[in-house]
Amino acid sequence: MDYLLHVLILIAIYSILSVSLNLISGYAGLLSVAHAALFGVGAYIAALLALHFHLNFLLGLICAAVGAGMVSLLVAAPSLRIHDDYFVLATFAFQVIAFSIMNNWVALTGGPMGLPGIPQPTILGFAITSHVQFFVLAVVLAGFAVLLTRRLVRSPFGRVLKAIREDEIFAQSLGKNVTKYKLQVFMIGGALAAIAGALYAHYITFIDPTSFTVQESIFMLAIVIVGGSGSIAGSVVGAILLVVLPEALRFLGLPSSIAANVRQIVYGALLVAFMMFRPQGILGEFAFKRK
Repeated sequence: MDYLLHVLILIAIYSILSVSLNLISGYAGLLSVAHAALFGVGAYIAALLALHFHLNFLLGLICAAVGAGMVSLLVAAPSLRIHDDYFVLATFAFQVIAFSIMNNWVALTGGPMGLPGIPQPTILGFAITSHVQFFVLAVVLAGFAVLLTRRLVRSPFGRVLKAIREDEIFAQSLGKNVTKYKLQVFMIGGALAAIAGALYAHYITFIDPTSFTVQESIFMLAIVIVGGSGSIAGSVVGAILLVVLPEALRFLGLPSSIAANVRQIVYGALLVAFMMFRPQGILGEFAFKRK
């Protein structure tokens, strides 16, 4: 039962990440490979505040979201001066830089040894200790992320994002401040990723840089592409499929030395298949393709 709840908690965490990345990449058309870095920023902020300042979970969650939002702004401001493939390279550069900082700033992040002993969350004096309690918390936060994103994409703000995605020059001709909208969506996406990071840190009670690599960013992007870019429901479906898939491979009895490689091969094959035959994903409305 605990194993099943663990998988469901991971699905909830990755649903938050995929929904937030879909807001940036699927709705605004900004293909980013830096989402794991923002996920890590949120995790480290929450963990450090809990370990050194004994800040309660909700305040740590808010601080993580605000901190990652500010970092997103610093990343997006110069990156948005460039477009398409160059923007992807800029986000990739940030991902590499962020990982290097997490791995080498030993005094702050613990370096490769990570941060152990992160306390489990306490909300209004109620300690979250069991898998069932943590599952409820994860579902509540995932529901918040889904509802917030749904509200945004159905608002005038969301319609402008879609206009930018489809034809940025046309959106500018209508008098829309395209750069402002891009900065705002990047900040919102980064803040939501930080919420997932804080949740992850308090659930696992240990974090290190290996959880926030470029491979993790590509995995999140795979969830968006497979589930459906430009679709909130697709983000959740993609998270379910790609979290459950490697867990299902465990039951094939593959040796541990090759299991990880098999998972990467499966992810790669899925990405190639979807980009070739259904680039909009299972439930998506937008296809990542050259215009």
